[in-house]
Amino acid sequence: MPEKLIINFTPTGMIPTKALTPHAPISVPEIVEDVHEACRIGITMVHLHAREPEAGQTTYKAEIYGQIIGGIRKYAPDLVICVSLSGRIYNELEQRREPLLLDGNLKPDMGSLTLSSLNFNKQASINTPDMVQALALEMKQRNIAPELEAFDAGMINYAHYLIKKGLLSAPYYFNLLLGNIACAQADLLHLGIMVRDLPPQSYWSVAGIGEYQLPMNSVAIAMGGGVRVGLEDNIYYDREKKKLAKNADLLRRVHTIAEANGREMMTAREFRKAMLLEDGSGKYGKKATATKEIPLPPPAY
Repeated sequence: MPEKLIINFTPTGMIPTKALTPHAPISVPEIVEDVHEACRIGITMVHLHAREPEAGQTTYKAEIYGQIIGGIRKYAPDLVICVSLSGRIYNELEQRREPLLLDGNLKPDMGSLTLSSLNFNKQASINTPDMVQALALEMKQRNIAPELEAFDAGMINYAHYLIKKGLLSAPYYFNLLLGNIACAQADLLHLGIMVRDLPPQSYWSVAGIGEYQLPMNSVAIAMGGGVRVGLEDNIYYDREKKKLAKNADLLRRVHTIAEANGREMMTAREFRKAMLLEDGSGKYGKKATATKEIPLPPPAY
């Protein structure tokens, strides 16, 4: 039997704006409400980006992340929450680590860790070896689990390197993102190689960028993996780009495909247990372990 289906919900990301689609949640109340509706449909976890309240551009500020997390946990205290630590705009460690400093009822369970630099269509995401290792160390010390983002097989190889350095520990959760122009393409060969190279004790979900979201979600469900789904990766419901999607549309379609494949959704509580996370409802992040402070390894060049 395949594992239960992990549904990783990505409501807004960095790119969607109201000009591109009126359905993009930008403000704190909009993001909270979209996650609330997603919980009613059924999700395992949420991958959050925060936006500045007026300009609508992405932000690293813990204060705004805290407002979103606090709003979500009023109605979903056990939902697994991951905060973005993206390097697409901000490249200072103090900025990128700021959401990890939230504590108590606002502490995130996970933080995204893109495993190398990469180019998008019009922008680079800079993730130097020093930065990746520093963020991994910060999460390890604060008992926050990394959400490992891999855009090609080389990034998975770098995860093996971090494991050898003691910066990552099992179990692992990977997002495999396919279809970006400068990375692994959205086809079975690229996906198969990436899944083959995952370390033991790995859970994984597949994202398709843009028009590839539906086929990659479908393949992942058929293969026994999880899915990453939401307006962050794709704002259209159809490949012809005639219908703008709502997050709820994309989630309901995933549930329909999962039902056709006999895949039951993994609940947040089941994912918490699988990933050795705290139980939620007041306790968040990874279960504490009796480890000493770990010095930062030398840069990997």
